[in-house]
Amino acid sequence: MSQRKKKRRKQSTEGLTESIVAILRKDHSKPINYKQIATKLGVDDPSSRNQIIKKLKELQIKNTIQEIERGKYILTPSQNYYTGRVDIAGRGQGYVIVEDLEEDILVKNKNLNKALQGDTVEVYVFKRRKGGKTEGEITKILQRKRTEFVGTIQVMENFAFVDVTDYKMYTDIFIPKANIGDAKNGEKVLVVMEDWPEKADSPFGRVIKVLGMPGEHNTEIHSILAQYGLPYEFPAEVEAFANKLDTTIHAEEIQKRRDMRRDLTFTIDPKDAKDFDDALSFTKLENGNYEIGIHIADVSHYLQTGTVLDDEAYERATSVYLVDRVVPMLPEILSNGACSLRPNEEKYTFSAVFEINNKAEVLKKWFGRTVTYSDARFSYEEAQHIIENPTDTSHTIPSEISITDKSYSVKNEIAEAILELDRLAKILRKDRMRQGAISFDKLEVKFKLDADNNPEGVYFKESKDANKLIEEFMLLANRSVAEFIGKQSKKKTFVYRVHDEPDDEKIAALENIIKRFGYKLNTRDRKTTAASLNKLLSDVNGKKEQNLVDTLAIRSMSKAVYTTNNIGHYGLAFDYYTHFTSPIRRYPDVLVHRLLQRYLDGKDSAKEEKYEELCGHSSDMENLASNAERDSIKYMQVKYMQDHQNEDFLGVISGVTEWGVYVEIISNKCEGMVRLQDIRDDHYVFDREEYAAIGQRTKNVYQLGDEIYVRVKNADLVKKHLDFTMLGHRNEYQPNRKG
Repeated sequence: MSQRKKKRRKQSTEGLTESIVAILRKDHSKPINYKQIATKLGVDDPSSRNQIIKKLKELQIKNTIQEIERGKYILTPSQNYYTGRVDIAGRGQGYVIVEDLEEDILVKNKNLNKALQGDTVEVYVFKRRKGGKTEGEITKILQRKRTEFVGTIQVMENFAFVDVTDYKMYTDIFIPKANIGDAKNGEKVLVVMEDWPEKADSPFGRVIKVLGMPGEHNTEIHSILAQYGLPYEFPAEVEAFANKLDTTIHAEEIQKRRDMRRDLTFTIDPKDAKDFDDALSFTKLENGNYEIGIHIADVSHYLQTGTVLDDEAYERATSVYLVDRVVPMLPEILSNGACSLRPNEEKYTFSAVFEINNKAEVLKKWFGRTVTYSDARFSYEEAQHIIENPTDTSHTIPSEISITDKSYSVKNEIAEAILELDRLAKILRKDRMRQGAISFDKLEVKFKLDADNNPEGVYFKESKDANKLIEEFMLLANRSVAEFIGKQSKKKTFVYRVHDEPDDEKIAALENIIKRFGYKLNTRDRKTTAASLNKLLSDVNGKKEQNLVDTLAIRSMSKAVYTTNNIGHYGLAFDYYTHFTSPIRRYPDVLVHRLLQRYLDGKDSAKEEKYEELCGHSSDMENLASNAERDSIKYMQVKYMQDHQNEDFLGVISGVTEWGVYVEIISNKCEGMVRLQDIRDDHYVFDREEYAAIGQRTKNVYQLGDEIYVRVKNADLVKKHLDFTMLGHRNEYQPNRKG
């Protein structure tokens, strides 16, 4: 018995120096004595305590630690502490991304110390090992990125565990019996992490919402929203406040605005749009020029600061567009009612009005609050029909148009206006391209849904001339508003939409990949890079590799964000740019309207710190909404492929890794993976240099960009993941003609 005790004591003091340093590092600013160290190490015998005292003296002599008061020690202050953000990678380890360091700091699982994805942490960096990665240990969690998680609950007799859906969450969450609520075994739930005791393997949590059974449509859609902390209902007090707003048009308010109700005005939007937040007006002037108005719903008239409605809009910061629904930033009475520029209705608007000549040159600009009347509503398809059939006098005009008591025929006037606006838009676009703008016209995947939201088919949304017409005039308004404020002699705080130049390494990686398809880039300077990117995007148009190259090109770009610090917009080749044109669905546009009116009224500059904080939140929420939208598309793609499990599909290899080959199906853009271990004709190994999986015996190669046939092996709705079975290269396999 005494021998066993001795052995246990010996084990507890092995690696003692490392253990003491780790304890002192945990809270390097707090002095600690040998008794506290012994308690943390779980030893209480005299021999162990003496060894701790001895080690402390040795560490003090080496200047590793300092005795700052009798018997109390801290680590010698070091420059090796940094603050950064955690990015969890595979196998439970992660990296800390520090803004001022070129290299990310590798943190092994044992050194994460309960830090989770996205947390802001303090990290201690070890001395670099020759030729190895910079490694560190997380010493303090400064701020949790999130405390709410979605997962599937496993209910036991006296407790439960929640397996979190997010693959970057490396631990489950323990739920005490009292915190399970109404959740039943196997259901998807939203849990809040409340505590993580020092010696517990898992954090403790509480179920705050039951989402439903995995695989059910509403469960999965609500899970996507909950995972990103996005609401799908408005609080009752917000709805009540919105419903009490006075949304009628008053004569005294019209007196304060420019009255543009007699100007020919119309909207062009998607066929299924429910809110219309922008309209165009078109007037021929006596001098031969045109007066063109870009009229935007005056959301800021109704959305007053300091109200529950404004607080809710700020928190949401954006509308979220999922495959089967829109989660709006504003309640319906505003988004689909008072702030929707519906045909044959007067509305309060905020406008940018331009005098433009025949060459699309802007001669005069005016910005301010207006009142407008929309004469007609067009879908993009209807406007496109007019553009494609300019000599057809029997234009297909939508049934929503009613002939008003004005002196002109709405039918012909609007058709002529659309044709002239299209001509001017093409000049504006050509000029933008000449200045170095990049033309990203990536195909959007859309689904035809039945009454139960099941996907019946897939189609691709293309950007045609009618879309580009609206885009150019919205860009003109956005740029002009930003220039108007940004070029004033005295600097004023403003909300800009900025886009930094691409990272050289990402562009080099893109070059390396596209050369396998026979393309190249000229990266001599900013203009040649933009021109060759445009040529690349044009050259791949309609080719099998289009979606892959488009995606890779977009990923090589920096991310556009909102900020008060203007650095210009690289992708659009604008020195000044903002978002003015969609305040129904973007909170930054509301901020732009407020600031623009403030400066039109001659008031002093707003506080930059306050608006920079608002910008940061808006950028973060935009990113979350984008992730949710992407997840909902992925979910619907998996759901669609569930009904096509016995068909053969032609796809393009869109990625190769050490664990598998990613394949994008050409006909529907659904992406899945063929695991290397599932390719049975050989043992395949990933070749990083060649972006390929190579058979060790046959030397058969599956390389990025290859066309291959696949079949669905598994469609997992809960994980939103497709597994494919490899059938062979296009020229080697005879497909089942169903696919």
